[in-house]
Amino acid sequence: MVKTVAAMRGAGGTLFCSQSFAVFNNTQIHAQIRPSLPLTLPPLVHKLTTFSNQDSILAKTQYRLRLKVVTKAADSSQPTSAITSSGNAIVPDEEFSLAKVSFGVIGLGLGVSLLSYGFGAYFNILPGSEWSAIMLTYGFPLAIIGMALKYAELKPVPCLTYADAELLREKCATPVLKQVRSDVIRYRYGDEQHLDEALKRIFQFGLGGGIPRRSAPILQNIREEVTEDGKYCLVLVFEAKALQLSDFEKRQAKFTSFFGPGISSEIVKGENDLYEVRLISNTTL
Repeated sequence: MVKTVAAMRGAGGTLFCSQSFAVFNNTQIHAQIRPSLPLTLPPLVHKLTTFSNQDSILAKTQYRLRLKVVTKAADSSQPTSAITSSGNAIVPDEEFSLAKVSFGVIGLGLGVSLLSYGFGAYFNILPGSEWSAIMLTYGFPLAIIGMALKYAELKPVPCLTYADAELLREKCATPVLKQVRSDVIRYRYGDEQHLDEALKRIFQFGLGGGIPRRSAPILQNIREEVTEDGKYCLVLVFEAKALQLSDFEKRQAKFTSFFGPGISSEIVKGENDLYEVRLISNTTL
């Protein structure tokens, strides 16, 4: 096409073409034609432009080629590299502890295995018939204990920890805040819910000025973060469908005294009946 245009320019004419479109590397080119003064084209161009009777008539008229360049915006749906500051990076919980293991699952699994193999050995389906009595003797109570622990089991709540908060935890978090974190991220047995004793004293279940037990807030997760002024903060996220923000705010002082000393507390309303109790350590580096 470049050679054709050059030949036409040398002959004193311009290119004859219909409207066309082309896209090159996110750039769209619109080619438009406009008639101007009549001009007899050279034979080479005339042959190139004669396609029909109508085109033969139009070929006697000079056409100017106007290029309109439209730059296309980059596709915003393409993935971009996420930039996360080191201080706001989430630290994965890779710490192993026996407290994070369900003893109910272990006891139930071990008891059922001993019972199954013991019965199989007793009826000579499996080898080791001489040990079948011992396996049945220990398998039955282990299975019962495992079922009881599984029934009374309270699963740990998720903990979201930011890197800058992890660095401050050892030096700035109070012993009470460390204990609270440790208690809620492990399996517990026999408690109705996490922080049961604390909630009982703060909200005074069934007492005058308190709330009914069935309306007690339920701990959903916790979060470790750093405040704007550089203090360690442990956030307790509760779900309370039957309570209002005012029910938490008028007990803010009780949260401070129960989880103190050395802390201050803030109450924040979240979404979907969630309320955040922010326990901020007063210790700074």
